[in-house]
Amino acid sequence: MGSQEPQQAKAKQRSTLLRDRQALSEAEWRDRSDRLCAHLQTASIVQQAQTILAYFSVRREPDLSSLFTLPKTWGFPRCVDTSLVWHRWSPDEPLQAGAYGILEPHPDSPLLNAREVDLLLVPAVACDRVGYRLGYGGGFYDRLLSSPEWTSKPTIGIVFEFAYLPSLQIDAWDIPLTAVCTESGLYPIPGSRIF
Repeated sequence: MGSQEPQQAKAKQRSTLLRDRQALSEAEWRDRSDRLCAHLQTASIVQQAQTILAYFSVRREPDLSSLFTLPKTWGFPRCVDTSLVWHRWSPDEPLQAGAYGILEPHPDSPLLNAREVDLLLVPAVACDRVGYRLGYGGGFYDRLLSSPEWTSKPTIGIVFEFAYLPSLQIDAWDIPLTAVCTESGLYPIPGSRIF
């Protein structure tokens, strides 16, 4: 198999899953998002975390906004060059569209560093049963999760159940997550040290 073929297969799988997600009706997307958030709200790892990194939903990603009123310190990313920079944010603060059209905190909002963070809620196109994720292809989370200050942080991949797959094709740089949450439940990854 040529070196291009695995990447082409990944791109095709990503395209199919994104199309399926985009095809969800508004009502179905909202219902699935609400059920997913209900699982997160009752999870002990979320209840115990003080500072949680999350994301603002785009393209029918599971919407986590019902969680943002929980009494936590919330952090959200800004895409800066090839990296994610994390900022504190609360629901009364304005947002702006970033480089990819994704809502971001204002660049002047306070920064968060890895030492302050207890948990990351990670967006994905798909996740598999052993914790690997299929992202959007930009490598932002791969670079983040492989850096030494982030490797010990608990991570929960956020996908709808149809995108929680038995296995994904992985690359050498892929870092497994510690759990996956869908509208059907929170699934700790076997052998993960946090559950």
